[in-house]
Amino acid sequence: MADDLIRDPKALRALAHPFRWKLIMLLGTDGPQTATQCAEATGESVASCSYHLNTLAKYGFVAEVPGVKGKQKPWQLVQHMQRWSGEGVDEETALAGEAAGEAFLEHAFAEIRDANRRKSLEPAEWREALALNGRLEFLTAQELQEITAEVLAIIGRYSDRNDDKSARPEGARPVRFLLSTTVSPQRD
Repeated sequence: MADDLIRDPKALRALAHPFRWKLIMLLGTDGPQTATQCAEATGESVASCSYHLNTLAKYGFVAEVPGVKGKQKPWQLVQHMQRWSGEGVDEETALAGEAAGEAFLEHAFAEIRDANRRKSLEPAEWREALALNGRLEFLTAQELQEITAEVLAIIGRYSDRNDDKSARPEGARPVRFLLSTTVSPQRD
């Protein structure tokens, strides 16, 4: 997994914009979209969507759907997960990664707030299935790594459905998982 880490500070700066995360999530959820379709879905202008899609394409996050002719070119997500680390990189890359992380969190928290506001409008089965909770446990770094790997492995069992719509069972809807672990400062 470490070889798919984003290490280019310019690519990370391209991710340092909340609207670009919105486009990434839209393409990941709805599949290929034109700039016009993105504008309709997001409320932004076609020119803005086109600009941001081209920026994402420049760094390999999205690409034009091959073989489609005409003025309206659909864009597709290249990879469903973007990963980077501040470890073992220079200061420019670390700062660009922090900016990308801030933009991702800004987008993710806005999405969570919106979904939480709409929760009462969901059918009962979805209201009961949705979760917003937090826990505090005392763990070692090794235990935390094991738990994170287990959770990601469970979620990963369904990843074939991202690109293959025929693999989605009836009633399946896009479900966003946000796994965040933090550690409190050490105190004596």
